[in-house]
Amino acid sequence: MRLAGPLRVVVIVLTAGLTWILVSVLLGTQSGFSRLQQFLRSPENPPTSENTGLPQCPRVIRQELASMLDEIRVVTAEKAGSNSRHRKPRPKKYKCGLPRACPDNSFAFRIMSGAANVIGPKICLEDKMLMSSVKNNVGRGLNVALVNGVNGELIDAKFFDMWAGDVNELLKFIRPLHEGTLVFVASYDDPATKMNEETRKIFSELGSKVAKDLAFRDSWVFVGAKGVQNKSPFEQHVKNKKSSNKYEGWPEALEMEGCIPQRTAEV
Repeated sequence: MRLAGPLRVVVIVLTAGLTWILVSVLLGTQSGFSRLQQFLRSPENPPTSENTGLPQCPRVIRQELASMLDEIRVVTAEKAGSNSRHRKPRPKKYKCGLPRACPDNSFAFRIMSGAANVIGPKICLEDKMLMSSVKNNVGRGLNVALVNGVNGELIDAKFFDMWAGDVNELLKFIRPLHEGTLVFVASYDDPATKMNEETRKIFSELGSKVAKDLAFRDSWVFVGAKGVQNKSPFEQHVKNKKSSNKYEGWPEALEMEGCIPQRTAEV
């Protein structure tokens, strides 16, 4: 009967100690965890009701708890080390999500065509989204952004319905361009049904190689400029072909990125 009191004390000490250990591990509280381990390992500073608030803990129990603390610390350290070894460093991203920085005196851009008639196109320049579904300024047909080639500032951005719209609205937009104006174009759904010869000629003069052959539901992304002497290197095109279409009735979406040389201001 005399053992009942000491056993209760041992149970209370074990319960309190293990609860403290568990909370320390789960919350990552190393200070309390370390103090408990040091406390259990110090025979010259045995626990008393004065310094712990708990009844005295037998030395064997303290040694057992210290051993358990060691095991938990080792497992926790191994898990943390494993996670750090397998954690891949995130690749650094530059303006518009490019994998590398553009040279000085150039503009970073990324342009994406629409996917079928579901996901709208995006046009990004110098880390600024010029056109996107989030900005609510894209639509079926041709999505066109005009940019100042000297300072990279947006002049205007509009979309033109090339299935049921009026092509004259597009012509009014691209006819009076100033020398050096950058022209970003991204298709969405159908870019060509309403195109006429004048429209194709203007885009060709802006540097396009495929505008003259653009057809119903082709995917097309293009960056050109007013007054260019050669064909633009920034153009991608995928024909609408039933045998190779990625989506039912539409080819795959296109994505293009790069660095556009900045135009010097005329004196």
